[in-house]
Amino acid sequence: MKNALRAIAVSAALLLPVASHAHKFWLLPSSTVSTVDQWITVDAAVSNDLFYFNHVPLGLESLAITAPNGSKVAAENPHTGKYRSVFDLQLKQAGTYKLALVNNGLTATYDDNGARKRWRGTPAKFATEVPANAKNLEVNESVGRIETFVTAGKPTEAALKPTNIGLELVPVTHPNDLYAGEASKFRFLLDGKPVANLEVVVQPGGTRYRNDQEEQKLKTDAKGELSVNWPHPGMYWLETGSEDQKTSVKQAKQRRLSYVATFEVLPQ
Repeated sequence: MKNALRAIAVSAALLLPVASHAHKFWLLPSSTVSTVDQWITVDAAVSNDLFYFNHVPLGLESLAITAPNGSKVAAENPHTGKYRSVFDLQLKQAGTYKLALVNNGLTATYDDNGARKRWRGTPAKFATEVPANAKNLEVNESVGRIETFVTAGKPTEAALKPTNIGLELVPVTHPNDLYAGEASKFRFLLDGKPVANLEVVVQPGGTRYRNDQEEQKLKTDAKGELSVNWPHPGMYWLETGSEDQKTSVKQAKQRRLSYVATFEVLPQ
């Protein structure tokens, strides 16, 4: 029950628009550039500071790892503690991996014989698991992704292909080829189509140790693209979100979308 409630709480927080809440969601790899057959460890957490464990862990139930050849691979040694989840990954293939926590579902509350019921699941299960005559029914739909990228050897593109579901980042500049002092370009898609005027926040880690949060507040152009400048090396966090009415069930009035990514910026 505790895990279920935590998952619902995390999903609800992911519904919030960009920059509207203090809690930040992230995946943090021990290394983003490595060699074949090496191991990495990845932390998954929700925190008040980047990248510091002081709130709650992210669950790993929705973890999807895409290998350089496009196949799915499983994490090893997964564990969830009080403040973070952690897993290991051996980079057996040469090329770029995409690591993502994917949220694509519905939450509902309704009255049942005087008791308030909560439900969480997929659109496919909604019709059979939530009573058709449920009273005071409230339904929220969310589609969110929390991602990071790791490359063993030479960078590749196959794992970076979009799913065309919800908000996604399609790198114009490879996500493991970022350098301080150089501008990088990213394209954002909504259900596979470029999304203009999307507000995006980029912030370097280490916020616990400085007063200036050093946020960059950016906006995509008509092609869904924006340019990011990296003032210094280190780990960076990117967040964006939006809402629309393209819901999968008629009972949900809005679909809330979110996207988060962690990047490592290297020195020149």
